Amino acid sequence: MTSVEPRYVALYRCGELERRARALEARLLSCDVCPRQCHVNRLEGEQGFCHSGRMPIVAAVCAHHGEEPPVSGTKGSGTVFFANCNMRCVYCQNHQISQDWRRQKANEIDCRSLAERMLYLQDELGCHNVNFVSPSHFVPQLVRAVAEAVPMGLRVPLVYNSSGYDSVASLRELDGIISVYLPDLRYASSKWARKFSQTGDYVSHARQAVKEMHRQVGDLVLDEHGVAQRGLIVRHLVLPNGIGGSQESLTWLARELGTTVAVSIMAQYSPQYRAQGIPLLSRTISTAEYEAVLDVVGRLGLENGWVQEMGSADSYLPDFERAGDPFHPVPGTAQ
Repeated sequence: MTSVEPRYVALYRCGELERRARALEARLLSCDVCPRQCHVNRLEGEQGFCHSGRMPIVAAVCAHHGEEPPVSGTKGSGTVFFANCNMRCVYCQNHQISQDWRRQKANEIDCRSLAERMLYLQDELGCHNVNFVSPSHFVPQLVRAVAEAVPMGLRVPLVYNSSGYDSVASLRELDGIISVYLPDLRYASSKWARKFSQTGDYVSHARQAVKEMHRQVGDLVLDEHGVAQRGLIVRHLVLPNGIGGSQESLTWLARELGTTVAVSIMAQYSPQYRAQGIPLLSRTISTAEYEAVLDVVGRLGLENGWVQEMGSADSYLPDFERAGDPFHPVPGTAQ
């Protein structure tokens, strides 16, 4: 298909985008934006599990070339890395920005500034889309920034790139705003989700969220250049020792959404953050573990999607201590 104007533009013109922004902002008064439902008053600076208040916290903005091919395309995905997180994964590769919330306070910006950065990604870097990474606790701020950016000329598809630990009520407010959903489906066991990510209810929330995302955007649709315009891509990170429950998660996905859903099997697990001190998580995945997951994908008939190559564990590690792009050092600077 050829590129079409994103639906959020029409939502802005009819006033619906503003209505949703206000409704979501009102929920910050007793925050229930994510499944944590901390009910703190973020409008007055109170902080719950995510240690985030009224304003968005943006750790980095860059053109990312390491996403799935239809997301990165040839010009890169315009990535906005939100700081802090509503999960506590002991192996998080983004732990510099997801867990060190005291330092990230300095990266607070207002929604107008976020809108300007979105336009920078679209107009100056020429990215195919704007890709919000870890947005689950910043949905009101995301929608407000989009409402600010549309009259400034924002027209590219928006990507919602999350852990899957999302509120269905919040996702419903994104219907017509988000073009491409890129969630994780990380666990099939509440035991492991609780132990390694402090989210004992992850499985039920992530599965409900993935179904809602698919209801909104359906299967993946590409333009004539192979760039994503709409649809769902479900990521599954293969964890060592079967902790991710790959067979159960992928079987559920095929049963609930059908075998045409796009799936991204990720072999990039690396024992980051605290994982090196946890025996079950202290190594990369083995060839046998990797091939077992590929066998499940084949048996289920999940034919649409991508599979990372073995040995990719070190290829996707960001360094948020770098200025600007966490994936590529600025030429002439020390690495």
